[in-house]
Amino acid sequence: MTAATPSSTDILIVGAGIAGASLAAALAPYRRVMMIEAEDAPGYHATGRSAAFWQESYGGVGVQPLTAASFAALHDPDPGFSDRGFLAPRTALVVGRAAEAARIDAFVAAFDAQGVDVARVGATALAAAIPGLRPEWSEAAFEPSCCDIDVGRLHSAYLRAARRRGATLATRTRFVAAQRRDGGWIAQTSQGDIDAAVIVNAAGAWADQVATACGAAPVGIQPYRRTVAQVRLDVATPAGLPLVAHVGGDFYFKGESEGRIWLSPHDETPSEPCDTAPDEVDVAIAIDRLQSVVDWPVAAVERKWAGLRSFAPDRLPVFGPDPAVRNFFWCAGQGGFGIQTAPAIAGLTAAQLGAPVPGGAIGAIDPAVFAPSRFV
Repeated sequence: MTAATPSSTDILIVGAGIAGASLAAALAPYRRVMMIEAEDAPGYHATGRSAAFWQESYGGVGVQPLTAASFAALHDPDPGFSDRGFLAPRTALVVGRAAEAARIDAFVAAFDAQGVDVARVGATALAAAIPGLRPEWSEAAFEPSCCDIDVGRLHSAYLRAARRRGATLATRTRFVAAQRRDGGWIAQTSQGDIDAAVIVNAAGAWADQVATACGAAPVGIQPYRRTVAQVRLDVATPAGLPLVAHVGGDFYFKGESEGRIWLSPHDETPSEPCDTAPDEVDVAIAIDRLQSVVDWPVAAVERKWAGLRSFAPDRLPVFGPDPAVRNFFWCAGQGGFGIQTAPAIAGLTAAQLGAPVPGGAIGAIDPAVFAPSRFV
């Protein structure tokens, strides 16, 4: 896409990560769309640092409908969008110690009521699925539908589709402020002013800052640092190891290749919006928690990274029109589940901006549940 900044557009999307790119692709056939991105390339922050899995239960029962409705678009995309799907089978186990059996039971009951394919697993089957599992970890729920997501290819596909449908992208273009004019906006950026009818706030960790710069009230979106490490083990764990997540949220890990895993302490350290970096203490905590679960010797930490996961106060995404500022829309607060819910959130937000209402499971979701007006 072009790095030049056009002077006018119907829809100005601030941010070109997965939220902005997927929305641009959905809107571009119906409105003039422009994305601006402060970094040299889109997807530098949260999108490019994802742990890259689709798990229907991840994010809780409030997020699950968005995740479930997005599955078809990710697994079997329209041939004009991609010649193959973005998901690869993984499976997941949500695990706990004997004292956490009631939490596992509650997890299964809650998601079974939502129609999620989830089942209780006994200690024998659990030990067979995770070689080297310590015996105190005896409780688990199995989610066979869990998949890996090819995040880079998905994000690139959205950007290509947006460009093909007429959208433009200006990188190295920082949003500064905006003033109302003739019912629309004059947006001030580091590369010049842009005349826009509507501004969409898809700025991730910076979403509340963008809102304030447009005269809208922040909704309380808080960025949190999440750490991930690629660990090489002194044991031949299979590449297809399930995603293993603690029912209490203390860790998750999954196979990356034979003898290597991706590991996170599932940390949520409050942060200012920034280009975050992993803390050595968090990596050490992750390894300590791993070794309390399995008897796998750690040979080396080969890579480590951190990204910001941004949540609204109720931990649900925020999308739709601002309740007080006309022609200002939100598409933010996706937490750690923005990739796996992107098709649904983009489709529902685009429908509020002039695109047709999506069909199927996405169109059946009530967007009012996720509207920013809930914070008024």
